[in-house]
Amino acid sequence: MRLHDAVWRRSVLVRATLATLVVAGHAGLGGASPGHAQPSDIDPRRSLVVTEQPILERFSLQRVLDQLVAQSGVRGLTSLDLFHQWWDTQNPAPGNVAGPHCGDEKDAAGEPALNTYPYDCRPEPAEGGEVTSFPFPDTADNPGAYIPIGLFNRFDLAPADGSHCGEHRIVYARRSGIDEGTSRNLLIFEAMLPNPHPGQGIKGCFRIVKFWADLTKENSLFRRAEALERFYFRGVANIPPVVHVHHYGNNALGAGQIRTNQFMQPEAPRNWTLREFKLLRTCAGAACTALTMVPVANKENPFGPLFDPMGSHPRARRFRQHFVGHVPTLAAGSVADIAFTDPVNDYNSGQSQASSANTETDYLVHFGAVPSDLRDAIEAALDDLGSGRNGLTADHIVARAQALSCAGCHQRNNGMRLGGGLVWPPSLGFTHVTERETETVDGVTRFLISEALTTTFLPKRKQVLDDFMNDRPLNVRSPKSPIGGRRTH
Repeated sequence: MRLHDAVWRRSVLVRATLATLVVAGHAGLGGASPGHAQPSDIDPRRSLVVTEQPILERFSLQRVLDQLVAQSGVRGLTSLDLFHQWWDTQNPAPGNVAGPHCGDEKDAAGEPALNTYPYDCRPEPAEGGEVTSFPFPDTADNPGAYIPIGLFNRFDLAPADGSHCGEHRIVYARRSGIDEGTSRNLLIFEAMLPNPHPGQGIKGCFRIVKFWADLTKENSLFRRAEALERFYFRGVANIPPVVHVHHYGNNALGAGQIRTNQFMQPEAPRNWTLREFKLLRTCAGAACTALTMVPVANKENPFGPLFDPMGSHPRARRFRQHFVGHVPTLAAGSVADIAFTDPVNDYNSGQSQASSANTETDYLVHFGAVPSDLRDAIEAALDDLGSGRNGLTADHIVARAQALSCAGCHQRNNGMRLGGGLVWPPSLGFTHVTERETETVDGVTRFLISEALTTTFLPKRKQVLDDFMNDRPLNVRSPKSPIGGRRTH
């Protein structure tokens, strides 16, 4: 164990005693011991999604980056340095800052690539220009500032074996995007929380789940804000803070990440893209020398041309076999249960392209409408389901895979018929929480969330929390399967 990590863990234990005393009796982690059935009927807008502006004011981007930099142990590093390095990844080498750059990997044609698939550079005036911007302070006169627009509880992403306790997210939006569609950028910090009692399996996550569940019955907005601030930045009991350098990919599981939803491309042709990063630390013994945002492939986002039955990519044939093996999970009877995964990350692209003019992530276009061996194999797999086929066709199965991609979930599949009586629920056009629209509920202003969340995904996540708190059996496929079925979004 590195010295500064050991000091950090001891500090968590010291804070635990104080936090438990403060939180007891309010929204927090007191109460029954893990595994005891607890009556639960959570309010999704308190225990799953938090978008009230008075709560979010405590979650500035600078505070998050300051905490990560402080925890890194990298001498001389600042939050602004980290932010600029992050966005220099969108520029071709040598860029402005040391670190990874677009084009460090090349495909067979010598073009920029990631995981062997195309990875477009996006230099100024697109997001690469952020390398010289100032994202804080968050003031109304700073268009480059990023404002917090949502906190998300994704306990449903916890593996059934309890190897971690799901993701706990913060979403930010560039202030300029409120009024300017060509200057819009969103950041999603998706922290994995480790299981504080791994020997208990998934039940070791009890106190984390109870924290979120208890927010439902706390009517004081101030106390909910205090509890969430403590949970994210200081930790409670033996649970470390959500915002920690180990929780965004820098851990033995490689779990957690930071994703982006990028619109900053004012010049034609505009290409909206979604990407993923890991926050990785470089250390030698007790000395850490770098904290780096590293581009990685998007989970559950196969490269579109792999769906071409005649595709020539070296991995295309293996992908087609892999895909046909997932027909049963893609043929699920509800939107929330549709599933597909690439556990070895062989087929995932580093960019999920959502603009209608760019067909890279349009799986149906690549699949085509003509007879093919791939179409026949999918149809045969559907036939094997018997009555479970439910009228589904090969096109429905490919459309369902597209819906699970970032681009599909956010835009391409809005309102699309998926067969079996299912229709993919709509986002807010391009996002599932927006900086551009608010509503007032009980005198409190909060950011809007999508119909897809309110009608489909939140009810499923609520069921997962209610079942867990009431000690009902979890419906899972394997020990590594997420307890909510879906792996992302």
